[in-house]
Amino acid sequence: MKRIVVVGGSLAGVSALDELRTRGFDGDLALVGAEPRPPYTRPPLSKEALANGIDCEQLALRPPGWYAEHGITLRLGRGAVALDSSARAVVLADGTRVDFDGLVVATGSSPRRPALLAGLTGALELRDLADAERLVRRLRHADHLVVIGAGFVGMEAAATARGLGLDVTVVDPAATPMNRALGTEVGRWFQRRHQAEGVRVLCSTGITRIDAGGYRTMVRLTSGETLAADALLVAVGAEAATSWLTGSGIDVGDGILCAPSLATSLPDVVAAGDVARWHNARFGESMRVEHWTNAVEQGRHAAATLLGERRPFESVPFFWSYQYDARLRCVGRPSAEDEVAVLTENDRCLVAVFGRNGLLSGAVCVNAPRQLAALRQAVADRVPFPDVAGTGLLAS
Repeated sequence: MKRIVVVGGSLAGVSALDELRTRGFDGDLALVGAEPRPPYTRPPLSKEALANGIDCEQLALRPPGWYAEHGITLRLGRGAVALDSSARAVVLADGTRVDFDGLVVATGSSPRRPALLAGLTGALELRDLADAERLVRRLRHADHLVVIGAGFVGMEAAATARGLGLDVTVVDPAATPMNRALGTEVGRWFQRRHQAEGVRVLCSTGITRIDAGGYRTMVRLTSGETLAADALLVAVGAEAATSWLTGSGIDVGDGILCAPSLATSLPDVVAAGDVARWHNARFGESMRVEHWTNAVEQGRHAAATLLGERRPFESVPFFWSYQYDARLRCVGRPSAEDEVAVLTENDRCLVAVFGRNGLLSGAVCVNAPRQLAALRQAVADRVPFPDVAGTGLLAS
């Protein structure tokens, strides 16, 4: 290969670029990104950056000169709109075509926006730096933030806004916060933690109508209550950014469908990060993971695959969330449908393990770093769930 193009100014994309040079690829490298800024880290956008203001230099994934030093051409501010697989070219928003011999797709995910919000200009999202800048400006003059969606981003933003002194209300139709990913037991613990800080958490509650008027937005709930918000954040999840691949011939289905090596259905095209769906043999299931560690590991693995390796990508997913003084760390692939055993629970700490098909599928540790190390290894070893849930030895 003489020219490799990475599409997506993401952590996975930068990790792929880094790995390509580390492995000795000395051909042309180009990074295509829809945003005008060089790639930056996103987790702080709902936490430190939201609380303390945006510092682009601090958020940057690499120093300003790193790309030139590594011979990487940046094509920023013009996102990919099509993939011409027969001509082996990426088509940009301005019509420019970027030819490639090898391609890494790392376009990440894009926010879902409920039909109820169509045409509502006052509703904010929090997926990128521009979103964060808008939200920071709004919170400076707000008294009441309403968050639609009690997932990780919504609850982190709620905690941050509460720390800034705002009244905060979170609305979600699920039974508890973060319910789909972590189940009722963990969600209930975080709901109590937020309520102790003064956040209203209205779960099992839907929205019937949203009316914008002046500086306030009226959010009408299924309970009959109406919330008056002078800042409205919509955080109802994301979906893989694959629409630009329509007609390319690449296989998609809730993400780009990849072989275990992260190779796609097109020759010399690999995928990594939020956009990639692959079969993880360690868990025996197809998965798509939207977390930091996965983006780094998959970016590197996809680069190796593009250069000729064909090892399967088998990982134990790991992610974290900071809300107030609660440091959540999760390993494995827990689900609300799994068996759950709570090993430790008090006002400060929580340790819960998840089981599926008789095996340990995941673990959640809140302010419990010592237990985390043992449980992470147990998840990797796929130990029987009853061995952990029945004795609690790993949490002692």
